[in-house]
Amino acid sequence: MEKVVIGNATLYHADCMDVLPTLERVDLLCCDPPYGINKDGQKLTTGGHGGRKAYEFLGWDGERPSASVFRQILDAADKHIIWGGNYFADLFPPSMRWLVWDKGQRINQSDGELAWTSMQSALRICTLNRVELLTDGAQHPTQKPVRLMTWCIEQAGNPQTILDPFAGSGTTGVAALQMGKTFIGIERERKYFDIMCERLRRVVDAPPLFPFAYDKAGKGTADLQGDLLLPPSEINEMA
Repeated sequence: MEKVVIGNATLYHADCMDVLPTLERVDLLCCDPPYGINKDGQKLTTGGHGGRKAYEFLGWDGERPSASVFRQILDAADKHIIWGGNYFADLFPPSMRWLVWDKGQRINQSDGELAWTSMQSALRICTLNRVELLTDGAQHPTQKPVRLMTWCIEQAGNPQTILDPFAGSGTTGVAALQMGKTFIGIERERKYFDIMCERLRRVVDAPPLFPFAYDKAGKGTADLQGDLLLPPSEINEMA
């Protein structure tokens, strides 16, 4: 196990089952676990919609996490947002608040993705074009946009500490640090752990151009241009 501290982020290169029992309970657990559908890599493709970037197949998506892993996850936080919830619905209690990512395109790929949450309030939809990943600079085959993860954190109210036990390339951490939160990330693949560390160092080292994008209640609107937060007034002007 390797532990790295970067600003308000504590990162572990380890299996989450080795780390979770050592942590105190957090406000929000937000993650995108393996779905068990062998999407841990992909071949380079080209086509009318720009094709897909190639990623090495590392074998981590061969099966979904076990029920014991999800029991640890549910015990680790007060609130939970778990992407791919439709693959794990048999392991979770019923929920009113599912989160939906509408990918904004109707092509020969999935129109959207679903996240199960432990919050009992109305379902919410975020429409965000998948090409947002080009702005972020995708470095992981299942990477989510930073703005999507920012929106996820907002759905949980005002959590102060966010945990991602399947942190991948660190997108949840980027969103959390940009919002002034504390982040704990766990990733077992060395390649992606190193990418996460580098991404979070860039966030910590970058001067905040808009330090008041979020007020003391944690409310505000975030937009990502590279690694910058824009205040609500500027987002409205861009819309």
